[in-house]
Amino acid sequence: MHRIAVFPGDGIGPEVVREGLKVLRTVSEVAGFKYELEEFPHSSEHYLATDVLLPPDLLQRLRDFSAIYLGAIGDPRLPVGLVERGIILGMRFGLDLYINLRPVKLYSEKFCPLKNKKAEDVDMVIIRENTEGAYSQVGGILRKGTPEEVSVTNMINTRAGVERAIRYAFELCRKQKRGKVTLVDKANAIQAHDLWTRAFAEVGEEYPEIEKDHAYVDAACMWMIKSPEWFEVIVTPNLFGDIITDIGAMIQGGMGVAASANIHPGRVSMFEPIHGSAPKYKGKNVANPIAAIVAIQMMLDYLGEDEAAALIDAALNRLFQTDRIRSLSAGAHKTDEIGAMVVDEVRKSADSVA
Repeated sequence: MHRIAVFPGDGIGPEVVREGLKVLRTVSEVAGFKYELEEFPHSSEHYLATDVLLPPDLLQRLRDFSAIYLGAIGDPRLPVGLVERGIILGMRFGLDLYINLRPVKLYSEKFCPLKNKKAEDVDMVIIRENTEGAYSQVGGILRKGTPEEVSVTNMINTRAGVERAIRYAFELCRKQKRGKVTLVDKANAIQAHDLWTRAFAEVGEEYPEIEKDHAYVDAACMWMIKSPEWFEVIVTPNLFGDIITDIGAMIQGGMGVAASANIHPGRVSMFEPIHGSAPKYKGKNVANPIAAIVAIQMMLDYLGEDEAAALIDAALNRLFQTDRIRSLSAGAHKTDEIGAMVVDEVRKSADSVA
């Protein structure tokens, strides 16, 4: 029995979550596993009503769940970053979700903005260290609003934090039978990144069958656009991961198809589409739910439901290969239309196997 905590969130979050849960219900029936859901209200709307972001006792409760499914967080009525730091980073840091896993997979070349790139050219996984670096929340602002204002943020890197992210990358490369891990850092300009370079070399010795590569982040951004096929598994510090994963999202078709996992192996972990709450589309049934459905697929893969995860992936592949997905833009398809198409494809797969 998988216990799943659901945070529908803000804006289009509840709508895309609704379709993800429809797919979850279908694959559970087909693959024969059980789950139970508990919904949590914490969001911008909840904060505006209660002045509470993430109560301290909630993190302890969440540790008893198998996974967390998040829709989207953010509201223009609130200060920039308030709810994102309070809820998303609150769970990442509070639950020590030290791996941000971002697959970059192109389902159909017609959605790739790069010239002459096919689906097989865009198939990489990015491992972003998720609890240190520039997002460690160490620092502050002194004399705010005055001409003498000082703003300081410390970029924290620990040997333990760096090594566990690098080791996860090598283990994932081995598990997925990929051939190369690339470290992306900026050690030539940021002396602290020498820790990443040394840890990568030392941990890499334990994986002699895997090719090791290295790129500075500015060069990596160029190469992801020029030759995405060069990359298989990337491991990178927190801030750089935040940037290059959005590049990855665009070359795979846009934010509407990109999902991420925030993982602590063996513990409760969080799965979400990477897009924002898009309040202008709220309640219109026009948001693309594919990323939210991919997040369900990633969650099931993490929970060991391999058959169910494979059914969702196969269903999405068929929808793209048969051109039933005309566009990834909001409004091209109804939100519930795409959910229904995925459900239909999953059931067809089950019928063909039976």
